[in-house]
Amino acid sequence: MTSLDASTPLTRVMALHALNYCERLFYLEEVEEIRLADDRVYAGRRLHQQDITEGIETLTYEIESEDWGIRGKVDAVRYRDGSLVAYEHKKGRSNRRQAWESDQLQVIAYCALLAEATGKAISEGRIHYHADNVTVRVPFDESARMELRAAVARANALRQTTDRPPLTEDSRRCKRCSLAPVCLPEEERFASTEQRETQMDSAASPSQAPPRLFPEREERRVLHITEPGSQVERAVEQLVVKFPDRPAICFPGRDIATIVLHGPTQITTQALHYCAANGIAVQWLTGGGNFVAALSVGAPGVQRRHRQYAALSDPDFRLNLARRLALAKVENQLRYLLRLTRPSSGSADLSGEARAELVASNLARMRQALAQLSKAETFDAIRGYEGQAGQAYFEVLARLVQVDEFRFSGRSRRPPRDRFNALLSFFYALAHKDCLAALLSVGLEPAFGFLHTPRSPAHPLALDLLELFRVLLADMPVLGSVNRRQWDTQADFIVTPHKVWLSLEGKRKALSIYEERKQETWKHPVLRYSLSYQRTIELEARLLEKEWTGKPGLFARMRLR
Repeated sequence: MTSLDASTPLTRVMALHALNYCERLFYLEEVEEIRLADDRVYAGRRLHQQDITEGIETLTYEIESEDWGIRGKVDAVRYRDGSLVAYEHKKGRSNRRQAWESDQLQVIAYCALLAEATGKAISEGRIHYHADNVTVRVPFDESARMELRAAVARANALRQTTDRPPLTEDSRRCKRCSLAPVCLPEEERFASTEQRETQMDSAASPSQAPPRLFPEREERRVLHITEPGSQVERAVEQLVVKFPDRPAICFPGRDIATIVLHGPTQITTQALHYCAANGIAVQWLTGGGNFVAALSVGAPGVQRRHRQYAALSDPDFRLNLARRLALAKVENQLRYLLRLTRPSSGSADLSGEARAELVASNLARMRQALAQLSKAETFDAIRGYEGQAGQAYFEVLARLVQVDEFRFSGRSRRPPRDRFNALLSFFYALAHKDCLAALLSVGLEPAFGFLHTPRSPAHPLALDLLELFRVLLADMPVLGSVNRRQWDTQADFIVTPHKVWLSLEGKRKALSIYEERKQETWKHPVLRYSLSYQRTIELEARLLEKEWTGKPGLFARMRLR
């Protein structure tokens, strides 16, 4: 047996279990270091923490071997007939009173470690399946040793590549995998099937919707800290928010997904350590809502960033993505306006021939821009047609505001010069923050975009992803809340001759409206399952990564109905 190079990490025995189950699962967990624990994983941990190996002859070993290139902790070691036997305990059922292949490889690895550590001959290992109370014997012979060597060699080979292995052919395994929300196996199979059917028959009926493995919503909450002088601290398993002039509020740490600190607010080092250890993202924004920095959670995305850079270095690939993204943005804007200007909608006052003619002409401009976008062959052309459509869009949107104090003549950004633009800028900043957080959690590099260029401190890829959500998460809730007269024009805004921005009370109201909007659910028009807008941001980030790590074609296909 040949010893491994010193730079080659030892492979966990549990990783060999994952390798035999699905090579992509192994790659995600061990190479990209993405690990998610679901209910089954926690149940297995509880089982191993219980006193399941009663008897004075029980020993437990944590062993590693440079020769085998593996390390692991044996569940239990017992003397049987004068020999040591490695035991592995499994919560589930046996494979018709036989060991599952992945479990068998795992116990073989433990036998190899135990034999080397003790210098004693090990003839077998045993696996006890608790669900059907079956114990299976696994021989540790030359065939088993060859199987182990081959598995370790395959694990080391996968570590040397930046390409993810293909999906397992057994789709049943995906249904029980904790990393299915990261891998998106059914969505990838759906894209492959849809592509194949399209190539065979352009008039084919839509492919059957994929089984749902992606969670509908994020059950944990986003905690916004807006009051100047506030501070977030840690108290054991709780996060405590202390205010300058009122009692503190405690939140269980397990209920928090993200902490957003606005303006002059603080968080202690102890609270940051707790957030980092428990997968809680922390984001810092200016008082006006602009992104400053973030503590991202999740594994380092070395391989993911290499793949992303390689893909986005291809001009044709970038051009295709940019065209699809611009089409999605403009089509969603057009659909939103058509919904609002329907005679039966009651959302707009288009009385007057001149006003109706202006709306009709701008809608025609947007349709023309859509037609030109689908044929655009340069980035400048894409941005030009998108800009023309955006100008027409805001001209119509301005006519749909029904409250005089919020009427505006066009989009003004830096700075916003009216109340409506101040609201749009704040909501866009919040959506940008969430898009950036989604990209970081997926492991993508937000500095490498495909439509936007790095002309400002803003991250181009986050701005790209934001284009899909401007209408959904900003334009719609802002116009709706204005026309429902939810805003106090005096208390919620600070107005100067050259700039308008939200007051502290206005920010709180905006955050409440925005977070409520994120929790609303909708049905994806292609994948045909329902999920919250908050989850949709993450889904689109993962579908974007699929453009270069699996089957492309599903990114930027979300549309308003």
